[in-house]
Amino acid sequence: MRIAVLASIAHRAPPRGYGPWEQVASTLAEGLVALGHDVTLFATADSATSGRLHAEAPRGYEEDPSVDAKVYEGLHIAAAFERADSFDVISNQFDFLPLTYSRLVDIPLVTTVHGFSSERILPVYRRYDATSHYVAISGSDRHPDLGYAATIHHGIDPAQFTFRPDSQGYLLFLGRIHPDKGTHLAVEVARRAGLPLRIAGIVQDDAYFTERVLPHVGHDGVTYEGPVGPAERDALLGGALALLHLIGFAEPFGLSVVESLATGTPVVAFALGSMPELVRHGTTGFLVDDVEEAVAAVAQVPHLSRAACRADVEERFTARRMVAEYAALFADVAAGRSVAARS
Repeated sequence: MRIAVLASIAHRAPPRGYGPWEQVASTLAEGLVALGHDVTLFATADSATSGRLHAEAPRGYEEDPSVDAKVYEGLHIAAAFERADSFDVISNQFDFLPLTYSRLVDIPLVTTVHGFSSERILPVYRRYDATSHYVAISGSDRHPDLGYAATIHHGIDPAQFTFRPDSQGYLLFLGRIHPDKGTHLAVEVARRAGLPLRIAGIVQDDAYFTERVLPHVGHDGVTYEGPVGPAERDALLGGALALLHLIGFAEPFGLSVVESLATGTPVVAFALGSMPELVRHGTTGFLVDDVEEAVAAVAQVPHLSRAACRADVEERFTARRMVAEYAALFADVAAGRSVAARS
């Protein structure tokens, strides 16, 4: 098939550090090329792909303030749809804006819904429900107002993550530093558990970081590593006793959770959103409801098998599985065959 993969342009694809949407788009594009498909990745000019690359934005707008997000998002989306006749299907990994182009072309559009940033964007999804095939990234994120062609969990390449049978005894927070991600709760759990905490990720809320996180850095074993690239991320994840994922929202998926498990590190997470789909309670981690339960769970983590964590990823969350599911869906859509019941 001739497939267009429309990535976000907040970051390059694949991202140097943070950039989960761009990572998924890159993983999908590379996997489709490996299967023999003719793939064009629409991404930033500094992106890398084994397929074709089409770029309008020189760099990601989150990485280069001179790149105007609205201007380049407009050019970026238009570039893909102006070339729609060159493809059998467009894989929209961008968000809701490309949906507004879907009635202007005859090529099928498959839109991966990477979560709903706000209820305010739902009118767009509702209006174009009939002209795009929606993919949910978890069962928990399927909105009752919308129809879906499939639910496809994200996948990773386990070879990019080093399995480590033993931890170095610290707890880890890895992700956006934002109230929704519960960085301050990770600090509290580590303090009460009497264990060092390493914090890594981009600061997305400066005031929150300054007021709720920074005062603890340098005390009681709390360190801030800053944003981390793939190699540092792999080492941090693999060395941790547990990843603390004490989110305050119904997260549609958590790539860092799957990446942690790939290194053998169990996850202690609040049982919100997709977490019950990702973490096998009592096997690959613990699902908890509050800080007190999280502290108790940390004490039980040494009894879990790190090999079981890795095995679960290899069984359920590989890029190969994800790409195969997308490829099958694209083939059905491009051929006009009926897909999974819309419900």
